[in-house]
Amino acid sequence: MLEIILLLTGGALGSVTRYSLGKKLSTIQKTLPIGTFLINITGAFLLGLVNNLNFSDITYIFLAEGFLGAYTTFSTFMYEDFIFLKDNKVLSAFLYVFMTIILSFIFFYLGNNL
Repeated sequence: MLEIILLLTGGALGSVTRYSLGKKLSTIQKTLPIGTFLINITGAFLLGLVNNLNFSDITYIFLAEGFLGAYTTFSTFMYEDFIFLKDNKVLSAFLYVFMTIILSFIFFYLGNNL
């Protein structure tokens, strides 16, 4: 039961953080989904860091599965890429997917190897 409470609490905090940060970042750049991009990249870095620090199982559930699971957003990433394709911005769609995946991997690696 404690695990579920920590998962719910971490998830709630992660989703509120993503929403708030995404709104602020979207006012900076309206043509590119910079908010989702930066959130997913920083989330990958933080997940690597959490993984590297070898927290207890209960802390890992709160931070990685709860907070970071809700903080990062694959569904919004896919939706924004779909909009690029719908608007015939094929190059933008490709670059968005490619850069997000490659940089997420790199940032996870950096966080995991600090």
